[in-house]
Amino acid sequence: MIKILTDSTADLPPALQGNPRIEIIPLKVVTPERTYLDRVDLDTPQFLNLLKNSPTLPTTSQPSAGEFRTKYQQMLKDGADAILSMHISSKLSGTISSAHAALGEIGNAPITIFDSLSTSIGLGILVQQAVKALDAGERLPEVVKVLEVMRDAMTIGFVVDTLEYLHKGGRIGKAAALMGTLLNVKPVLTLTHGVIEPLDKARSKRKGLERTMTYLQEAVGTERPMVAGIAQLETAEEAEGVRQAVLERFNCKDCFIAELSPVIGTHTGPGVVGIAGCPLP
Repeated sequence: MIKILTDSTADLPPALQGNPRIEIIPLKVVTPERTYLDRVDLDTPQFLNLLKNSPTLPTTSQPSAGEFRTKYQQMLKDGADAILSMHISSKLSGTISSAHAALGEIGNAPITIFDSLSTSIGLGILVQQAVKALDAGERLPEVVKVLEVMRDAMTIGFVVDTLEYLHKGGRIGKAAALMGTLLNVKPVLTLTHGVIEPLDKARSKRKGLERTMTYLQEAVGTERPMVAGIAQLETAEEAEGVRQAVLERFNCKDCFIAELSPVIGTHTGPGVVGIAGCPLP
């Protein structure tokens, strides 16, 4: 079996939880007192408590090359014929660099590393489509070609309550231009070519989410078959409303809701809602 290794920032559709083809390597949430493995020994309620009550904002870090090497070797030892290693954008994290370093140490191994230029639900959608293609018997090189097309067509928009967390975490990118101008408004951001960029600002969360829907419609249209995902952190009710709106407005073949990982939540803060959509090839 060709196995997929992704990382803990991938927000997977619920139907893929526990899928035998998928394994996950965790990133880390770091506090002065302790380093936590994302989604292993830090769940969402614990994380939110930590985020709200810690005097210092937690930081994050990627898996080491050694951790990747151990994971790859164990997967091959357990019978993986090949590994498709799909990870968070190289422009947001050093995770891909660690993966390449591990592969260099292992040598000639059947491992393909794929930079998603995404994370969260964007990465989750790409993993979802990779599983479907592999389950259908597609060869790995063809699967990677499809993923490259989908990666380039991925549209992601999200609304945060504040830019504070992205700013402190150093992941704010060009959205830094909005700092200091957003009193009583909600930042509307995109993840474009792996980098966070400003899209707009809105007077309310509702208007901000409508702007992300318009952004998705401009990119995909309403007739083209597509798949989508909704990300949320402490915004489950809003996320369900967005999911229903996506299903009504678009020719959406699948739309799932996922809760952000603690690592990504460290940078967005609570109150975020995101939409990722991608045309089907």
